[in-house]
Amino acid sequence: MADINWKRAPLYLLLLVVGALTGLAGSLVSAALVPAGLLLGLLAAGALFYGGTYALGTRSGALAPGIGWVATVMLGASGRTEGDVLIGGDTVASVFLLGGIALAMICATLPRLSSTGLPATRTDR
Repeated sequence: MADINWKRAPLYLLLLVVGALTGLAGSLVSAALVPAGLLLGLLAAGALFYGGTYALGTRSGALAPGIGWVATVMLGASGRTEGDVLIGGDTVASVFLLGGIALAMICATLPRLSSTGLPATRTDR
């Protein structure tokens, strides 16, 4: 069984909350300023996902803010009984949603870099 490092739990929680806030801000900006807002929202999300990976040194560093981001964006896209939605069903909203998910997955699957800047090699051979 994997050994869980409970000292990092507050960092993962912080990344989850910041991911949710980034998703909310990106949703508002992408709808207000087309196309610059869309690029700004996706750039902020990508920077957060890669920053989480870099700061924690694990792939989970990108998944924690990614989960918060996706949960907030999906919640904003789901309609209420009154018909109110935060994110509409247009092309910009679809690009924002799919682009953010793609960025989270790309940052979560990047190879881990060593201190020399080259991809780390396996040492268990």
